[in-house]
Amino acid sequence: MKISMVSEHASPLAAIGGVDAGGQNVHVAELAKALAARGHEVAVYTRKDDRELPERVTVAEGYDIVNISAGPPELIPKDELLPFIPALADGITASWRHDAPDVVHGHFWMSGVASIDAVQQLSLDLAEPPRMAQTFHALGSVKRRHQGIKDTSPEEREWMEPWVGRAADRVIATCTDEAFELKSLGVDRSRISIVPCGVDTGMFTPRGRAETRTSRYRIVTVGRLVPRKGMDTIIQALATLKELGVADTELWVVGGGSGAEALGDDAEVRRLSSLASDVGVSSHVKFIGQVPRERMPAVLRSADVVVCTPWYEPFGIVPLEAMGCGIPVIASAVGGLVDTVTDGVTGLHVPPKDPDALAQALAELLPQPNILRSFGRAGVSRVRSRYTWERIAADTERIYELMMGRESKRTEALEAVRRRVVRSDGSGFGRSWAQ
Repeated sequence: MKISMVSEHASPLAAIGGVDAGGQNVHVAELAKALAARGHEVAVYTRKDDRELPERVTVAEGYDIVNISAGPPELIPKDELLPFIPALADGITASWRHDAPDVVHGHFWMSGVASIDAVQQLSLDLAEPPRMAQTFHALGSVKRRHQGIKDTSPEEREWMEPWVGRAADRVIATCTDEAFELKSLGVDRSRISIVPCGVDTGMFTPRGRAETRTSRYRIVTVGRLVPRKGMDTIIQALATLKELGVADTELWVVGGGSGAEALGDDAEVRRLSSLASDVGVSSHVKFIGQVPRERMPAVLRSADVVVCTPWYEPFGIVPLEAMGCGIPVIASAVGGLVDTVTDGVTGLHVPPKDPDALAQALAELLPQPNILRSFGRAGVSRVRSRYTWERIAADTERIYELMMGRESKRTEALEAVRRRVVRSDGSGFGRSWAQ
């Protein structure tokens, strides 16, 4: 199959750990690699965010990355990209006219908008346009529920995201919680499939180098440094942990800027550093910044426990990577973390935004090496049996084949979208939302 993935803000080439670079980048890169290994011709379309980027590059993993000019060739926060989506769709369409794919797979809601537009344009030239799958990676309805007025998504997301779900031939949810949310948005449950994210089990293994320890216990947390990731909950729990008698503990916070200067300019690092000072644990907290992907297994292996306590989480790849390295995970009982981390088997669940509960869980686990080892072994077994990228690619491939074998149900939804949207050049797609 010829497969085109659209990932407007999350390029496989981006450095992981920045404000808008995280799990989606890894997911797209690894899925593209695994599908290419299965013999498919894969191209990932993304917005050109650096003028030095070539138009097209073939990466060593066997797939192409196509950088489409759409707006200024510079980094732009993803929530400000909507005005440039019509140009992205036009660039994708121009590329497809020379070599149309069999399947289009949108990643994130704006990529879905661009994919729908490009497929619609292509349908004017082809009797059989590509089928379209959609993975959202995060849903605006969930983001608004947790962030309220702090949600920076464009207003148009509230109605455009559900339309993308209804217009796609298939929506691929990454966890059961997301599947229920999609149904509430009006997506036909018969067109929803669940395929989780995966983990590179060749890289994330129990055996290998580990970073040097400087305390008896080490906790590691990894993610974009934004409030919803709940890093403050871990810092507050660290203070309570001291009161519970588990004092010789360090916390490594991985993510954010690259280098000391960049970390110093990071508003979230400053907020978290101030909090650590206020609760008396600043000497126990180290901000590591962005870590090259090849170093991540050594960082994870150095931990007794990896902690992930977001307010909400569509899926979360870090717990899988930790489990692959044989490290127990304490995770908020939210979203995809409920599916991946088996409470009492591969780690523990705690309520989000509850530092006391987290501290109690850490106090129970850290002094228990036998339980830590048991959880670690169970995590490795779970990852290798369910979450390899080879299996994720095979499951995704079956969904593509299912779509291609059925009549498209996109027409009615596409017409609804076209009635709502007016194009910036007058031809039918953008002025009402792209200004």
